[in-house]
Amino acid sequence: MNIEGIKKILTYFLKRAVAVFITIAIAIYLTIVIANAGGYVDKIIEDEIRMNVAMAIRNDPTVRGFTDEQKQKIIENRVKNEMRRRGLDQPFIIRSTYHLKRALLLDLGTASSMTSDSGSMLVKNIILERIPLSILLFTTITLIDFFSALYLGLKLSRRYGSFLDKLIVYLSPLSTIPGWFYGIFLIMIFYSWLHILPPGGFIDFPPPPTLLGRILSIAKHMILPILSWFISSIFLSTYSERNFFLIYSTEDYVEVAKAKGLPDKIIERRYILRPALPPIITSFALALISSWMGAIVTEAVFNWPGLGMVLSRAIGSFDAPVIVGVTVIYAYLLGATVLLLDFIYALIDPRVRV
Repeated sequence: MNIEGIKKILTYFLKRAVAVFITIAIAIYLTIVIANAGGYVDKIIEDEIRMNVAMAIRNDPTVRGFTDEQKQKIIENRVKNEMRRRGLDQPFIIRSTYHLKRALLLDLGTASSMTSDSGSMLVKNIILERIPLSILLFTTITLIDFFSALYLGLKLSRRYGSFLDKLIVYLSPLSTIPGWFYGIFLIMIFYSWLHILPPGGFIDFPPPPTLLGRILSIAKHMILPILSWFISSIFLSTYSERNFFLIYSTEDYVEVAKAKGLPDKIIERRYILRPALPPIITSFALALISSWMGAIVTEAVFNWPGLGMVLSRAIGSFDAPVIVGVTVIYAYLLGATVLLLDFIYALIDPRVRV
């Protein structure tokens, strides 16, 4: 490749990176505005500050002889100082721009009320403490669903119109029901009736003393969440990928390969599977990134202590820094995935040229 070609590639990806960054900035700013309810949450914080200062003044023996007017003046001064310390004395439009700058630089600040299990109020620590648990569960779910649907979809494309093919088509509407819904019934069956699997949680309490015991305990707690999402997604995923393979199997180059007498496995791998991979890889990559943010309802049903539970608590307690922090992490992961997919397309799709 000559220098001119390299310059064109670098220019293209630079433009793509700038466009993605602008999109991320817009998404983060909208999240800041929504998370603060246009400044309403800051009003709640101001009221809490005023209430705490008033209680402190009321219980302060050094101002016991002061008149109500003098006490009120002290309260107002302390409230103003605290508001200035937190930056709440500035208009919301200015503060939101400042928050956007910090978020883009991954300076996520401190939570308003939440803490990590270690007691830290840094949003970074709260997220880093829980995101591995969401990655563990939902990445496993995504990988199992992806490879199972890929295998079944390719198999059904060879057996179009068979009983199994028709059965998957008929069962695909079941995938419109979310995984947590199936999870409730699975808990009733395997925990309430059969008493063979735990209803939720991350590990037995007290934890097993050995490493192998802890691994087996975590795996046991993952069975029901994985099974619930697998039942929810496998039929539609298989149906979708079966349709992809059927579309590509009717292309002219596939017919030519068949006419040449190439084996079916080579035709499937080289002329059907590879051209169909770009949309499949895209779906898989985006599903994987989304899964890392955790599923709020699923984690609540199974009491899985991942990022979904953190986000749920943050929304319930109006903890805007945590909400914004989770959104920032997701936005950067999504942007990086979009850029990475451009490279992957060039590697796996023979129709893409530099």
